[in-house]
Amino acid sequence: MTEAAPTTSSTSEADSTNRLRSVDELIAHFQRGCKTGPLRIGLEHEKIGMALDEDGSVRPVPYADEPGRPQIRALFAGLGLAPGCKAIKEGEHTIALQRHDGSITLEPGGQFELSARAFELDTECADDLDAHLRELLPLSDRLSIAFVGVGFRPLGTWHDVPWMPKGRYSVMREYLPTRGQLGVEMMKRTATVQANLDYVSEADAVAKMRVGLGLGPLVTALYAASPLVDGKPSPYKSYRAHCWLDTDNDRCGVLPFLFQPGAGFADYAQYALDVPMFFVYRHGTYHPAGGMTFRRFMAEGFHGEYATLKDWETHLSTLFPDARLKQYVELRTADAGPLTHVRALPSLWRGLFYSQSSLDAAWKLIAHWTAEERVTLRAEVPKLGYDATVRGQSIGPLVEEMVRIAMSGLRELGSDGGVRLLEPLLEQAKARRCPSDDILAAWHEVGGNPRAFVEKTRIRID
Repeated sequence: MTEAAPTTSSTSEADSTNRLRSVDELIAHFQRGCKTGPLRIGLEHEKIGMALDEDGSVRPVPYADEPGRPQIRALFAGLGLAPGCKAIKEGEHTIALQRHDGSITLEPGGQFELSARAFELDTECADDLDAHLRELLPLSDRLSIAFVGVGFRPLGTWHDVPWMPKGRYSVMREYLPTRGQLGVEMMKRTATVQANLDYVSEADAVAKMRVGLGLGPLVTALYAASPLVDGKPSPYKSYRAHCWLDTDNDRCGVLPFLFQPGAGFADYAQYALDVPMFFVYRHGTYHPAGGMTFRRFMAEGFHGEYATLKDWETHLSTLFPDARLKQYVELRTADAGPLTHVRALPSLWRGLFYSQSSLDAAWKLIAHWTAEERVTLRAEVPKLGYDATVRGQSIGPLVEEMVRIAMSGLRELGSDGGVRLLEPLLEQAKARRCPSDDILAAWHEVGGNPRAFVEKTRIRID
């Protein structure tokens, strides 16, 4: 549930204080995202932490606890010692770290997220992730915290997970239950890995959004890594993806209007204008917006405050479609899982998006599906994975072909390292196997012992 991403610089404070008066200003925000220089790619990785207590039990990591016990606050304190690191606070609580190499942020249930800076090469994203983990994991080991490579918190219940001290989450946790049954599950217990990519024009942005939305279920099947719920196997390959089906249909989904001929930035702006806002942020406080749309905010204001470009940027970050448009394209359908998959995600999307021949080939895989077929597939994949079907055919061959297209694109781009990163994904796709199959195997191998399971699935790096 990423709030922001690093592929471009954000709007300056001077610009963001001006009141918005026309839809054209909103469209111009997307137009300013068109790139003329080298195209870059960014990675965002959420990690679920487990507190390893001395009695052998495991539990979610609280923000703060008794001195010497596992806690998020101590992670921030340790990582914040790096040169040039700036702590971002709400009240007395550090809720993020801003660094020269990106930022480290905190999700509602304590998921710890790297929002890395953007790179031209996909392999640089993987190397940067490795560097982050080499810094984080020794510290977390000393603090008795293990991060597990899964897309949904596998042990304990929803009630076990403490809320993190961030104001926006207080508003969201009150609003989302009015829109769906699983929104607070999404907030507290899911984890994703996300890639963010540039576009060169309005047409290019729409083409990438269409391909990203269309391929979304295939990526979910390939990356599915959340089969355990409440400490036992569930019927799902990706329970994380299942949660998004009943979070808030106003702001989630596959955006069928983008598949219409002639779709552009104006269509996305019109969609975003009519999605109810979570809040208005002023003077350090998140004020619940009461379901007011951004369109009304622009026209009527809110308690004497009027919409600015900064408000528009914030509102765009609270929309959760499977591919999201900002001044770059965000791809949001992968479970966080084993490092082989996390490290490969930038290579997968770079190979698909930054080679025109591969982008065209990827579109041909999914161009003929109807809007209803896209919605149905999105609903089936979380449970069925590769066995989900379109027009009576399993998607397994399509997932395999998607990876092959990405590898072809990487060869065209000269990324032999990226091709190597995709080889484990291709082998899993050929075997019709996903990380959830390996996670379940680990669960059964240790007889469902929570501590032993954490040791089997914890994130490690050489």
